[in-house]
Amino acid sequence: MKFWFHELAAVELISAIEYYESCQAGLGFCFSEEVYATIDRVCQFPLAWESIDFKTRRCLTNRFPYGILYRISGKEIRIMAVMHLHRKPRYWKDRK
Repeated sequence: MKFWFHELAAVELISAIEYYESCQAGLGFCFSEEVYATIDRVCQFPLAWESIDFKTRRCLTNRFPYGILYRISGKEIRIMAVMHLHRKPRYWKDRK
């Protein structure tokens, strides 16, 4: 399956990478690798992850406290949010 980011999810990803990189050199890269590994799992098994509403599912990253929120549309995955799990849980709900 192909995937693409909602424009605000792409901003979230870049911001999180920059944050982790500012904490420790190379940690931003490790975070990005983990996010893309999570997206790869989603693309391989799109229906395997937790449904959080009637259109959106969530797959958790392994090493960082983040969830990848996504919607399935035909043969595409739309990444709706790269969400920190301990902050504002429903901030992304208005994204279309």
